[in-house]
Amino acid sequence: MENTTHTITKETLGKFKAWLISEERESGTIQKYLRDLTTFSAWLGGRGIEKETVAGWKENLLENGYRPVTVNSMLAAINTYCRFAGLGIKVKFLRIQRKLFQEESRNLKKDEYERLIYTAESEGKKRLSLLFETIGATGIRVSEVKYITVETLRDGKAEISLKGKIRTILLPNKLCRKLLKYAKKQKIASGEIFITKSGKGMSRKQIWAEMKAICKKAGVEASKVFPHNLRHLFARIYYKVTRDVAKLADMLGHSSIETTRIYLLSTGEEHARQLERLGLVR
Repeated sequence: MENTTHTITKETLGKFKAWLISEERESGTIQKYLRDLTTFSAWLGGRGIEKETVAGWKENLLENGYRPVTVNSMLAAINTYCRFAGLGIKVKFLRIQRKLFQEESRNLKKDEYERLIYTAESEGKKRLSLLFETIGATGIRVSEVKYITVETLRDGKAEISLKGKIRTILLPNKLCRKLLKYAKKQKIASGEIFITKSGKGMSRKQIWAEMKAICKKAGVEASKVFPHNLRHLFARIYYKVTRDVAKLADMLGHSSIETTRIYLLSTGEEHARQLERLGLVR
């Protein structure tokens, strides 16, 4: 039965956060869900959560110009919260036609990736240049950077645990040598490679900010530069070389090959060239 008097409070948000952690959700997902719920709660203005109010929130987002993908991501937060709270409420997502190509403004090219590495290096930001290379050469998530340790580099492979699943990724020999050389210079004898001056692992926010800060000097659009886009670059280049989408899905830790296919979308420019090659216009 639906609980029409349930309201979102600091206490319920705290319990929801603890539940998400127990479900082994990524920290980025947890933060986003909490932000979306806080925004939803403010819009409710003290009203209880009902199917009608959640549907009204969906309409409100559309009326205020939110993109369908963004609306669906915010609805995912609400639906997950309702499942946690046992409210029996689930609002349907907007139906979005599958994209045939990626927006050019989001497509990070290999030469841009190399410019980012070179610029970071020339600016004396060795840790940042190695971060670009590590994510780019392995396809790991930003939340998985912590698994790159002195020990895994010596072993040449890392075991990554996420959402109850464990996968092993091989680390390129050249990358291992570079990172171990860096660790020795920084006097990092064991544990994580990418750490702050205080010895703590770099946060997602810090990694994101440092990558954005180098964009202008590298001459690369900031909209293209974020950790997950390096993962997309790895996927595109790996598939171009191997044409093995199943193995790629395993390497990326995807449960579904359909998720992997999203990473392999061509750009609008490439899509247009493919249409021209059909020769169907005289």
